Amino acid sequence: MTVTTISPSKFAELRNQGGKMELIDVRTPVEFREIHIDIAKNVPLDQLDPKAVMQARNGTTNEPLYFVCKMGGRGQQACEKFINAGFTNVVNIEGGTTACADAGVPVVRGKKAMSLERQVRIAAGFLVLTGTVLGWFVHPIFYGIPAFVGSGLIFAGITDTCGMGMVLARMPWNQCGDTASCAVVK
Repeated sequence: MTVTTISPSKFAELRNQGGKMELIDVRTPVEFREIHIDIAKNVPLDQLDPKAVMQARNGTTNEPLYFVCKMGGRGQQACEKFINAGFTNVVNIEGGTTACADAGVPVVRGKKAMSLERQVRIAAGFLVLTGTVLGWFVHPIFYGIPAFVGSGLIFAGITDTCGMGMVLARMPWNQCGDTASCAVVK
């Protein structure tokens, strides 16, 4: 089954009609704290449990459950997770929070943070440079580091999942010390 998507403008239109909508933002707590749609609840993708979320919906399981991330990729993965668990009434917002903000959907802005995608680029670049320098000056075996990173980037591009991003999302600087300020819902 394919994932149902909705444009930010259509989402804004439905939202303005005043009905009850449930929206889960699957980004890290720090990304969520930086900017999020005002009605969104934060449940990071790596902590998302479809059965628990559906049980907590209090009788609204017939209504669509919307997902959003920064640009749409993690929202798509969240929808696939729900579909694989047998819950099909899920919708991914195309373009994510960025496109929603551009479309005029009300957002809450907080403390600025470095995006997960930027962290991945920095970490990958650092590992490639370090492996190359070590391979040149210490021992050629260190050329395996940039080869490993390159393989990981190819895999990430093909599968649209990023192992390095998943690891970085769990790092302390991507977590909030004060969960109330991040509005994390589990």
